[in-house]
Amino acid sequence: MDETEFWELVDATREAAEGDSEEQADLLVDRLLLLDPELVLDFARHFEARYNRAYTWDLWGAAWVLLDGASDDAFDFFRCWLIGQGREVYEGAVHDADSLADLIDDFDDEIDGDGEELGYAADEAYEQLTGTVAPDLGIPPAPAEPLGAPLDLENDAVLAERFPKLRERFRQE
Repeated sequence: MDETEFWELVDATREAAEGDSEEQADLLVDRLLLLDPELVLDFARHFEARYNRAYTWDLWGAAWVLLDGASDDAFDFFRCWLIGQGREVYEGAVHDADSLADLIDDFDDEIDGDGEELGYAADEAYEQLTGTVAPDLGIPPAPAEPLGAPLDLENDAVLAERFPKLRERFRQE
């Protein structure tokens, strides 16, 4: 599975789920079950590589603004959600986290930003196909600390300066 096929699966399931991350994860498992187990592992490698790439201070700051705070776990689930939004949103946000203000139509912190189940879709499909747990994917692990310049996530002035568009659009206080 190449990168284009990976993103096609993400996009098709997101559209079919009408943006519901849990439904998207279920649809993704269904689609992955139609593939050879090796292709499921390829999908998992693509997902994991993008998940690791999104481990940045800027994206954590964006998640903090959008979710009105983001613990380690919440940021992990946010990165899964971000991948689930598709290539354009993902790549745009990785390049400039504040651009999420322009890339997403709507955001409700009660239902959006949590794609935890998306992170398990490939593992679930692989296990259903083979009856075994997925092997190590053979890709480099995530960095120990987020990439980029650290941000004081609890400092409103720092967040307002770094994410002016996100703050203006989604955090009107």
